[in-house]
Amino acid sequence: MAIDYPKPPMVAQQQGFPGKSSLMTPKPDHGEASYKGSGRLAGKRALVTGGDSGIGAAVAIAFAREGADIAIAYLDEHEDAAEIKQQVEKAGRRCVLLPGDIQASEHCKRIVDETVGAFGGLDILVNNAAYQQVHQSFDEVTIAEWDKTFQVNINALFYITHFAVPHMKNGGAIVNTSSVNAKHPMPSLLPYSATKAAIANFTLGLAQSLAEKNIRVNAVLPGPIWTPFIPSGMDEDQVKGFGGQTPMGRPGQPAELAPAYVNLASDESSYTTGALGVVAGGMPIY
Repeated sequence: MAIDYPKPPMVAQQQGFPGKSSLMTPKPDHGEASYKGSGRLAGKRALVTGGDSGIGAAVAIAFAREGADIAIAYLDEHEDAAEIKQQVEKAGRRCVLLPGDIQASEHCKRIVDETVGAFGGLDILVNNAAYQQVHQSFDEVTIAEWDKTFQVNINALFYITHFAVPHMKNGGAIVNTSSVNAKHPMPSLLPYSATKAAIANFTLGLAQSLAEKNIRVNAVLPGPIWTPFIPSGMDEDQVKGFGGQTPMGRPGQPAELAPAYVNLASDESSYTTGALGVVAGGMPIY
């Protein structure tokens, strides 16, 4: 039976970026009570950026229940990260927490090196960490804001991938988090939308580049998802109506994204590379 997830009006709330799941009302569903694994990633070793909350947390839980060891890279949300680590270990898998700012290429190398050191290798990379802020007009977008959005969302993604690929063997998988904004940019999220389009384009190009190594590269394009991004990046009126524009009339929950990542990371998708998968509650995305 499908879960009856909340619909707008959502509770009006705000947080500072990057936000915490533990402070949200209602708390996002990461699949803690619902995701059932079936060994699809047995023995795999995965690095998930932004794995402390939101989509990344749901992916970490699902991957662990499918049999993978998980390294979680995150900024500084230690309480959320500890909760997800507990979920991973409850599933009987190893978990490494890697806090720090991925804007620095040196840190990006460190998280890859520490993942490989802890697990003896790397099979799956999920580039999910991101930054966004809403702006009511183009005049509000500062150069510093533009630079930070690109540094976190696309430059760091390249750094991490650059350091990870040499450790990945035949059959490795990279799954990037893009967005429906890659194809339908929102003027209020101009820098964010531009980076998400860059991620989609990077995914398509890298998939071709790594095909001869049999390392698959795909991306998920989420629609409106109930994560800490929402109260930390939108005003209260936007939070209240969040997700109501979709045909399903509600925001998605992180748990509803996890199966797409599992599918793209699993060996069952051995002929799937260069795919952009939309999970957006029926929103038509071309």
